[in-house]
Amino acid sequence: MCFSVHEVSAATCNVSGFIHGKGRNCNRETGLDNRCVAGKRYPQFRCSPPVSAKTPAILTRQRVVTLSSGWLRLDGTNRCNKKIRVNANGRSVLAKVVDECDSVNGCDGDHGFEPPCRNNVVNGSPAVWKALRLNETISD
Repeated sequence: MCFSVHEVSAATCNVSGFIHGKGRNCNRETGLDNRCVAGKRYPQFRCSPPVSAKTPAILTRQRVVTLSSGWLRLDGTNRCNKKIRVNANGRSVLAKVVDECDSVNGCDGDHGFEPPCRNNVVNGSPAVWKALRLNETISD
């Protein structure tokens, strides 16, 4: 996985810090309205609220992918939280690597009793498929 779990109280999830937007470091490649603004403060969270049937969530339009184990750590470089370029049908898009599709382990409770992933998996969010103009009804 690409994230680390921090010990947090189940009852609270407060802002843990802030990032200040900088004009030249703002993300202009996504084409979405999630660009940072120079000088604006953006909250950071090292936790999420407790989950229940009534917990509100935000569905984002971010371009994110998960990679099979070998590609996640290709050449000894961990690609978690880094952007990769995905190419298909003459189109190209940058997407953030957010998780691993485990190619080693599986068939147990920790992995939802699913088999290990194949060794060439790039699971893309709907925003990746849309940017590449791929048919989302097609699966492996």
